[in-house]
Amino acid sequence: MNKFKSIQAYRVGWLLPLVDFLILCPVLIRMKKKTASSLELQYHGDRKLIEKDIKHGAFFMTNHRDICMDAVWLTYLLRLRYFIRPYVGIGNNLFGKWWIEHLVRFMRAFVVIRNGGFREQVDNAKLLSEYIHYLRQRRKSIWLAQREGRAKDGNDVTQPGVLKMLTIDSDNFFEDIKQLNICPVCISYEYDPCDYLKAREMQLKRDKPGWKKSRKDDLLAMSVGIQGYKGKIVYRLTPSINREIDEALAQNPELLQLSRNEQIQFVCTLIDRHIHAAYEIYERGEQFDRYIEGQIAKINLSNKDEDFLRERLYEMYNNQVKNYEKTQLANNSTNI
Repeated sequence: MNKFKSIQAYRVGWLLPLVDFLILCPVLIRMKKKTASSLELQYHGDRKLIEKDIKHGAFFMTNHRDICMDAVWLTYLLRLRYFIRPYVGIGNNLFGKWWIEHLVRFMRAFVVIRNGGFREQVDNAKLLSEYIHYLRQRRKSIWLAQREGRAKDGNDVTQPGVLKMLTIDSDNFFEDIKQLNICPVCISYEYDPCDYLKAREMQLKRDKPGWKKSRKDDLLAMSVGIQGYKGKIVYRLTPSINREIDEALAQNPELLQLSRNEQIQFVCTLIDRHIHAAYEIYERGEQFDRYIEGQIAKINLSNKDEDFLRERLYEMYNNQVKNYEKTQLANNSTNI
């Protein structure tokens, strides 16, 4: 009996490349014309080194901006350049209809189960971790976001819980992380069409403690993210973190004696550093100010706090710049 039956991507063989060629790629080409001024796959670091890292399968871990399109555009770009179609992790909270789960699993997605009690969540995490390692042992490429939900405030930080899940039964944390071959990928959107929805959510959480999104809210965010304009889109591949782990262990063997939580935080910081250093920094001026005011106008709340919403919207974009500058400063200090 297949233990992964409840979560695994469906095995469809030659049918999926045919669907990609005849249906998916033409649809995405048309979508790109409507929702982006440009879409680029770039490199942050030595391109030959990065291509060597992904040659035999990589674990692409990205920052998380859009529910659907983060993984869709990465898959499209990798398919065009390297004929790679990574396995993609999708939360079952996004399956509004029964057929959606079957469709995404047909398209090489595996299920991340997010409901259930504590015991069930632990069992689900173990099963998911085992499935991901099963794929990596077979040199399959994988995409997973660095956090469970999108970064609402634009502050891209890897959630320790993601790495805990990936190494839940590990006896040697660093070796198991290295087996995954994590290659961080930075996603930069000039505009986030869902920014006003995120700002609205922040005000609702401020004004109504305990407020939670509904399935309708998720479906709206998916629709706006798919159809909304993102301007210049840049995906930057970065090298595997394995070399930095090896160098750190060689220089500081005491890392092996740290607690598991401290080891996890060390790797989270490595991933964040790769992503923050690879941001595309866009020029912002009066046109952007007008854009922000237009987004505020879209927000429908009875007690609309425009000052708060404006501050949150600017914060989403400014946090990316702050993280980029902080990383550049740290790199310059290291090189002195």
